[in-house]
Amino acid sequence: MSTVAEFQQSLSRSDTESTVTTPETFASTLTDVVDRPAVGAALPFDSVDLEDAPVTLNPTPAQLHEAKTGVTAARLGVASLGTVAIQSRAAGDELVSLHPKTHVVVVRECDLRPDLEAAFDWLNDRFDDGERSFILATGASATGDMGALVEGVHGPENVHVLVLADDE
Repeated sequence: MSTVAEFQQSLSRSDTESTVTTPETFASTLTDVVDRPAVGAALPFDSVDLEDAPVTLNPTPAQLHEAKTGVTAARLGVASLGTVAIQSRAAGDELVSLHPKTHVVVVRECDLRPDLEAAFDWLNDRFDDGERSFILATGASATGDMGALVEGVHGPENVHVLVLADDE
C-alpha cells in the first residue's frame, strides 16, 4: 500500500475526510471543501498558495470568530496514524487551525512519513534546526474527560486533509 493510501485509510478511521489534489487542481479542490467565511495562514509551499482562494489571510479577531473554516499547512503527516503536525508560526497557523468549526489541512505527499518513528526523526531534525513548536493532531478535537465523548471542545469539530500530490 502506498504511503498516501495508508494515510487516507488512517484518516478515515478517525472520521477525517481527505482528498488528493495536484498543484493544478488545488484552487478548485480547496474552493469545494471550504465553507465560508474562511480564514487561513499563508502556505509555506512553492507550488500552491491561498492568495486567490476564498480565504482571508491574516484575519482579525472578529474574522477569526466568524470563520466557519480555517486553512493551514501541515509540515508533516504520519501515514500509520493519520496524524498531522501543524507548526505554530507568526502567520497564525495555531489560531486558524483550532478556532473555526472546520479545519482544512494541506500537506504535501513528500512530507508524509510512514510511521511514528520516522516522524520523530523528522521532528528531531526540526528541533536541531531551532524549530520548536508543533501541534500534533489526529482527527477532530475530542474529549471524554467529563463522561461521554464530546467533539469540537478544544478545536475543530471537522477536519478535511488535502494531500498535495508530488509531481511525477
